[in-house]
Amino acid sequence: MQQAKLFEFDGLLAGVDEAGRGPLAGPVVASAVVLDPAAPIVGLADSKKISAQRRDILAVEIKHRALAWSVAWADAAEIDAINILAATMLAMRRAILGLVLTPGKVQIDGNRLPNLRFDQTVIHGEAIIGGDDIIPAISAASIIAKTTRDTMMLELDKIYPNYEFARHKGYGTEIHRQKLQTFGPCIQHRRSFAPVRAAST
Repeated sequence: MQQAKLFEFDGLLAGVDEAGRGPLAGPVVASAVVLDPAAPIVGLADSKKISAQRRDILAVEIKHRALAWSVAWADAAEIDAINILAATMLAMRRAILGLVLTPGKVQIDGNRLPNLRFDQTVIHGEAIIGGDDIIPAISAASIIAKTTRDTMMLELDKIYPNYEFARHKGYGTEIHRQKLQTFGPCIQHRRSFAPVRAAST
């Protein structure tokens, strides 16, 4: 068997992060971003620490100025089939695959790495706890993932208005749990999550 080649870090860095691991409904979304070192973006930070309005502004700037960016997800059915951790890793891998440029290294928020073997190449990876607040490329990925997922949940709200997804984005808020008890889960709910499973019985 041919041994996979390990890329040496050549300066092309991709930051990777996800949004939506905790919600009871909707996809888990990941993004990969390769920033342009010659065009730094001011104000990048963990998406959770930025207002929705500021996130939207930064997302447009990131998409316009980054050397490459990609977004991908795993849906509720995939989450139920393989568990949320595996689905998160799958979404991250899909986001990296979606980049039009192959990075020499990926830095990922958290303490785990997805499968970074692509055909006969292995991309070097580094997992950084709290990376979304200290590594600009990861911050950018955090913002793209969060804004993309929020938009997806707004669209799902139009299809499933009973659950008010636009209001809570699928997270287990009191109003969401009340809606689950009243209407039961829809196809977008993660049935492997205990509150959804309880509402199914």
